[in-house]
Amino acid sequence: MTSFPIDTDGGPQVVLELIYRLKVKDVMKSEVVTAPPTASLREVQVKMRDLGITGVPIVEAGRLVGIVSIGNIIEALDGGWIEDAADSRMSRSLIVLEDDMPLSFAITYFNRYGYRRFPVLDKNTRLVGIVTAADVLRALLIAMNQEVERLEEGLAKRRAAGALPEPSPGPSKAFSMSFPSRRFDFENAGKASAELKKALKGIGADSGSIRRAAIVSYELEMNQVIHSDGGVMEFTASDSAVSIVAKDEGPGIADLEAALTEGYSTANEWVRSLGFGAGLGLPNAKRSSDEFEITSRVGTGTTVRALVRYQEHK
Repeated sequence: MTSFPIDTDGGPQVVLELIYRLKVKDVMKSEVVTAPPTASLREVQVKMRDLGITGVPIVEAGRLVGIVSIGNIIEALDGGWIEDAADSRMSRSLIVLEDDMPLSFAITYFNRYGYRRFPVLDKNTRLVGIVTAADVLRALLIAMNQEVERLEEGLAKRRAAGALPEPSPGPSKAFSMSFPSRRFDFENAGKASAELKKALKGIGADSGSIRRAAIVSYELEMNQVIHSDGGVMEFTASDSAVSIVAKDEGPGIADLEAALTEGYSTANEWVRSLGFGAGLGLPNAKRSSDEFEITSRVGTGTTVRALVRYQEHK
């Protein structure tokens, strides 16, 4: 598993850092118990009983076509169709995750839908894993322990050297960064926001403003990944504020007032099936900004300019 820099501001912040940096593929189980569409519900029931699981994905030629849950089994026993084929009684309306999605989306799914597990698909929509709430907690604990070990090793090396590092000059209070984004590139989604957060910590910005800037950046970055044809995130910091500019190409926004209304979304059904397109991104970004401006032209693209002011952390 990848090692992630730990946040020294406190335990809860460490967890948030990991939630935004880990991907679903970092926590999922790759070995998935499945059944073919022709398997009887009785066969599926036996698998559930023997393995102590509450759901079995139904897979045909590597593709997820449905799920048989413990609820389906109970209904089959009550209704007398336990010997029917799985594909005749399975659930076909599926909620899935993609392996390159940030872990934060998986946590949102557990809170939103109340399910115990979610199938995980790759970019080619093939079933590659399954994730449970226990998997998420286990992965976070492992990652946090790795960070503690890394820090302890670093301290031990410095003690062995017999001296602490020489004091370094104070950090510059200004920086400028730029990061590209690509349509549906969930593998890299969130990296620009993580780098902005790290840079703001480096110049001593207060933690509350860092969190607001991270929210603005993350929401605008994900908006580009989900809705645009690609774009760029630009960050410029001075002594008291950071400017966040998100520029993308096509398709543009026809109704800006509606786009800034919570719950409004133009996401297609595929995007919605992945759990995106809830219509909260732009409203969240505006709410977390001290200044916010958006311009857009249909067929050309959208530019969002946001400003977050901060104080130097004492």
